[in-house]
Amino acid sequence: MIISRTPFRISFFGGGTDYPEHFSRHGGAVLGTAIDKFAYLSATPLFSKLFDYRIRLAYREVECVNRLDEIRHAPLRECLRLFGITEDIEIDYTAELPSSTGLGTSSSFVVGVLNTLHAFCGRMVHPLELAYRAIEIERDVLGEAVGCQDQTFAAMGGFNLIEFRGTRDIVVHRLPLSAARLAEFQEHLLLVYTGIRRRASHVAARQVQKIDRNVAQLGKMRRLVDEGYAVLTGGGSLAEFGRLLHEGWLLKNSLCDSVSNGAIDKIYQTGLDAGALGGKLLGAGGGGFVLFFVPPERRAAVLRALGPLETIPIGINASGTQILHASSVALHAPAALSEVRAA
Repeated sequence: MIISRTPFRISFFGGGTDYPEHFSRHGGAVLGTAIDKFAYLSATPLFSKLFDYRIRLAYREVECVNRLDEIRHAPLRECLRLFGITEDIEIDYTAELPSSTGLGTSSSFVVGVLNTLHAFCGRMVHPLELAYRAIEIERDVLGEAVGCQDQTFAAMGGFNLIEFRGTRDIVVHRLPLSAARLAEFQEHLLLVYTGIRRRASHVAARQVQKIDRNVAQLGKMRRLVDEGYAVLTGGGSLAEFGRLLHEGWLLKNSLCDSVSNGAIDKIYQTGLDAGALGGKLLGAGGGGFVLFFVPPERRAAVLRALGPLETIPIGINASGTQILHASSVALHAPAALSEVRAA
């Protein structure tokens, strides 16, 4: 049995500039962190001659099939196809937080599957290569309107400034922060669930269609990456980081009318009125989680104001995708790592 763990992420600045449609012409970067909430996957050899199916997949549903083309879960189907695995495998998935909430869960899933299948075949691959392959599967094979930051955070982990120079030219810069600075920053973060779930790719697709019209706004959002980095590494007050988040909130809302809605705007304003310095609607928008930046002394007041909304404790700077357990005997896959075809 192989068991993997892959983190979800929070992006503070630069979201939208990580789409190849933008960064291939204008460059792009994001500032964000992997968090200590994870997707778990296991892969187990299946003695299919003892069953009436050759592949078993368990996620929100359970699929027992005999052929790859029968698999309804497209990312699992295409990842198995990439490795040439057509039988004798069981894959199980569970996660600490739900999908469609703005934490990059879909990309974490794909990165986790790829890492698990490499280990299942008895091989290893560099984390950044996992990110590149996940980007290719999501964008080129599945045709999803996704950027490139989620796969990179899932694979690499850490608290990073990530530059996007090409779909296979991504540079990860770790933030040089002390443990005390990281702890101080984390104390300001409050993750609140809006109760609204949405298909991120649907929201993102509308934003991608408007990229050419939003070049100026995206340029300002890219500038916030450098300004946020400067605040964090400068050692001064973190209050300015909250102000920058609010500026980013306004810029993001200007990209497309599907980013926010009346219910989300009300939640955000309630948090500000109670003492938050700024915030971020995570992911493409339309629902999911809102991240507030709150001085610790105002945290209780903000929690009271938000009332029954669910809040999730998080830790930042989490490790990237990892193999937690690998049995001594791995499946001999039909293709060596060097022969695994590009997605």
